[in-house]
Amino acid sequence: MSAALMIQGTGSDVGKSLIVAGLARAYTLRGLTVRPFKPQNMSNNAAVTADGGEIGRAQALQARACNAEPTTHMNPVLLKPETDTGAQVIIRGKRQATMKAREWMGRRMEFMPAVLSSFAELGAQADLVLIEGAGSPAEINLRDGDIANMGFAHAADVPVVLVGDIHRGGVIASIVGTLEVISAQDADRIAAFLINNFHGDAILFEDGVNMLEERLGRPCAGVIPHFAGAHKLPAEDAVALDHVKPQAGGAIKIAVPRLSRIANFDDLDPLSSSPDVTLELVLSGNPLPADADLILLPGTKSTIGDLKYMREQGWDIDVTAHARQGKRVLGLCGGYQMLGRMVHDPEGFEGTPGSVKGLGLLDLETVLTGDKQLENVTARHVPSGETITGYEIHLGRSEGPDCARPFAENSGRKDGAISANGLIEGTYLHGIFSSDLFRGKFLTRLGAKMTQSHSYDAMVDATLDELAAHLEEHVNLDLLLEIANARNVGTTRSEAV
Repeated sequence: MSAALMIQGTGSDVGKSLIVAGLARAYTLRGLTVRPFKPQNMSNNAAVTADGGEIGRAQALQARACNAEPTTHMNPVLLKPETDTGAQVIIRGKRQATMKAREWMGRRMEFMPAVLSSFAELGAQADLVLIEGAGSPAEINLRDGDIANMGFAHAADVPVVLVGDIHRGGVIASIVGTLEVISAQDADRIAAFLINNFHGDAILFEDGVNMLEERLGRPCAGVIPHFAGAHKLPAEDAVALDHVKPQAGGAIKIAVPRLSRIANFDDLDPLSSSPDVTLELVLSGNPLPADADLILLPGTKSTIGDLKYMREQGWDIDVTAHARQGKRVLGLCGGYQMLGRMVHDPEGFEGTPGSVKGLGLLDLETVLTGDKQLENVTARHVPSGETITGYEIHLGRSEGPDCARPFAENSGRKDGAISANGLIEGTYLHGIFSSDLFRGKFLTRLGAKMTQSHSYDAMVDATLDELAAHLEEHVNLDLLLEIANARNVGTTRSEAV
């Protein structure tokens, strides 16, 4: 067996994804072959893999940290919420069904064999597999049939490190409380704990660390100071967008409505990192800014549902007024579908079968179909002639007169549409703004005065290196590796530490 270590958290959004990415890069720089793994993920932020499936975007970033191509084995179960009570179920990269929460809870153990098989596949390739849990093992009401946290840890026989976020407050209670509420068998899986996101002088928390170690009988593997570069890396969960505040940036203002089912929102990251751009994510209850140079409609897991949401917010009126003023609008994937005259869902893939009116800014109609397009793409942006790389991940096809003016072309295949006046554009391609030359040309059309576009990919890799160095300094990586290796010799938790 390869060495393996599972990072679980006292709650959601405590930094599990970031820590796994940083550890992956740190151990890779030490010369180990590392692979990331998340048994079950719930996210509408997905990536297309080299083997033609989709996984959570966080696992794609973690694969990048390992200098590895992402594969569907890295996230064998992906749940993509479509409503408040139902989600699309992706197994090993392919859509299997749409299930209500109650059905999923009753059936999830059916997928444990696929999860364990994928874990074994990765283990055969690696010296070390770093596993990310989901939510918290303290959600004991979800323990029966669990495949995401302790249920997987037992089935795969892997040790666990528990992470708490001190910046939230109550970290001692959250760590102690987690071990108190879970079963003794589950608690015995936890070999060490980490304190994440510390602000200030860590010496002031030494007594807290000592108290925790004494009470839990487990070592603290590190107190990790807040990593300031975290915002430069793609976020896993859309909940992070709810706390985004407008930041002063460049003269070009891009307004993005925060859709209720927003998907693949890391499309925005290269734009927000551009020195010429001020990107404003507009939350519910607020109008789209009248002084925006561009309104960008992002991807969505539910085009019809978010069209309704747009109208509830009055954003449809804002977008139409923006277009009438001769300003630019860009729609990505579901946002592109919204720009057309109609969206048809004859088989009810997004709910009740039927059709709804789109925003009517592009002369085309979309029919939602059951076949999902999943493909990594290199294409030519027609207006600028620049090469763009991206990926498709969508249901449906769009057709109409404006499709005769495509956004991009790939070996004769046309993608997207542009209005007759050239100001309204739509594309099914995600990830396009990571292409530096294209991004520079696109922003120049908005009035940017860029002389040289910065390299977004280089910035991400540099940030992963900085994160790895951050963890090398503040985490006992030798201890974690010792714990990870202990599963090969059948060592108990107490013997491992």
